[in-house]
Amino acid sequence: MKKRSEKQQDLDNLKTELARVSTVILTTFQGITVENDTKLRRAVQAAGGKYRVVKNTLAERAGAGTPTEKLLKDLKGTNSIAYSEHDPVALAKALTKIAKDVPAFQFKAGLVEGRVISIAEIQQLANLPSKEELLSKIMFLLNAPAQRIAMALNGLPRNLAITVSEAIKANKFASSGASAGDAGSGEKKSEPAPEAVPAGTTEASTEKGQ
Repeated sequence: MKKRSEKQQDLDNLKTELARVSTVILTTFQGITVENDTKLRRAVQAAGGKYRVVKNTLAERAGAGTPTEKLLKDLKGTNSIAYSEHDPVALAKALTKIAKDVPAFQFKAGLVEGRVISIAEIQQLANLPSKEELLSKIMFLLNAPAQRIAMALNGLPRNLAITVSEAIKANKFASSGASAGDAGSGEKKSEPAPEAVPAGTTEASTEKGQ
């Protein structure tokens, strides 16, 4: 049994970590085997995140005063959390893959950029391109003409965290494939060119016919 000082240290460490993270996904682990638990932890670590089983009281106390407070309040049952300071899409992809292979591992809710999201939104988040995929597209386009690169970059988010946050706030995950150039382009429509005068017609002949 842990000493009081050790419990306080665990609380302080978790609180510090939760204060820094941008993404937290609340899950349940009941019935998961040791082998699958090991795979899960490795997958989360590879995605740049951390995974830990938490006691409900510890999670609630650690989340108090942090962006995760709403997510970790009044927890019931057995709970675990996966969290990351980095790419939320990479974390969601890793957990979604595990959830498909391990039925005992299930999502409860999530939090991205301070907003609590549903299970359906976590799955939609996992379908977005990751930061690595976006960078890969940019590298591929380096061999393309400059104009093509500019057009492609206009359609890519400059900051993934901001893009995901705004998408969640507007509940636009389902329409994430919309073209970035469809709205707010600010381009003016070109005016129609003046009607051309038939070849061979002079000003004098025009005036004569009036």
